[in-house]
Amino acid sequence: MRQKEIAGDPLAFTVNFCAPIAPGGFDLTPRLIKATRSTQHWSIEATQAGEVAAFATAVFAQRRETWTHRPTAMPAVKSLTETPVYTRVAAPWIEQFEFRFPEDEPNFSGAAFAEPASAHTKVWIGHAVPRTLDLLSLSAIADAFFARIFHVRGELLPIGTVSMTTYFHVDAAELAAEPITAVLGVADANVFHKSFSDQTGELWSPSGRLLATTQQITYFKA
Repeated sequence: MRQKEIAGDPLAFTVNFCAPIAPGGFDLTPRLIKATRSTQHWSIEATQAGEVAAFATAVFAQRRETWTHRPTAMPAVKSLTETPVYTRVAAPWIEQFEFRFPEDEPNFSGAAFAEPASAHTKVWIGHAVPRTLDLLSLSAIADAFFARIFHVRGELLPIGTVSMTTYFHVDAAELAAEPITAVLGVADANVFHKSFSDQTGELWSPSGRLLATTQQITYFKA
């Protein structure tokens, strides 16, 4: 987003994680692959200790006023202020965000469930240090959901995102016009099979606007 050639705002962002990102510095190498009148296609490599740790593609778009239709509706849940902060689990990524489950708050402190539970959850998510959300915030929060297998199995297991894509449905100006500090995240999964599972997610503003959607494939060990 800091590149001088950038035109427009993020439309789609896909990241493939080749290896865990270790503590310490890393280098990002962006490259403009192709630009059209409406879109730009970028590639980005993240290298650490001379090796590629992750690579990504980013599509930027110049949105223009046109026909609009929003058939999807935000689920009805308790508001952010009516929902207590989740404090049952501590982990490095959890500490970067504030989670509030308006229903079915998870508890991973016991033994694994005898039968798989639902992978569907609704959770309010904001930064641990509250601040007004921007498109970078949406990008981070899209990968902040607890792994679906945690909810299905009722226990914390080794997991890692392998590949994920986030689609943005608002531009920077639209998001800034509705200053918010948290979104309602709705996540689910379709399949857990041979060490990998999927995840789908939606990020909603408190006013009921769909801001972003996401899909990913995740490794698990169980």
